Amino acid sequence: MRKTLSVVAAIIENEKREILCALRSPKMSIPNHWEFPGGKIQDGESPVKAIEREINEELKCTIKAEEQFFKSHYDYETFSIDLTAIKCTLETGFPTAHEHSTLIWLKRENLDSLKWAPADVETMECLAKEAL
Repeated sequence: MRKTLSVVAAIIENEKREILCALRSPKMSIPNHWEFPGGKIQDGESPVKAIEREINEELKCTIKAEEQFFKSHYDYETFSIDLTAIKCTLETGFPTAHEHSTLIWLKRENLDSLKWAPADVETMECLAKEAL
């Protein structure tokens, strides 16, 4: 039976209305694909607490989860992802890549120019539509 992981992704927007995108490193699963930063929800943890913890751990900054943006499900070959994307605001610090290869800020209309991890594609498409 396929394992399903519950994960969260942060939609972090800067003052220029650009969205933070993270490139998965060659050492990570699904390497060299872009994603919205985040991670697994731990047992007993809410999506809000999970995203705030994950961003603090991964990007060494603090965010505030504002609102759920999009929920999706994706079946990879050996596992499945239940993804909750949450719009967040940057509270303190500045996101820096520690686990990822790089971070960039992109306008919504340019999001589809990147090679996204399959589980993040639907979220990216919804964000891109906000630009219209």
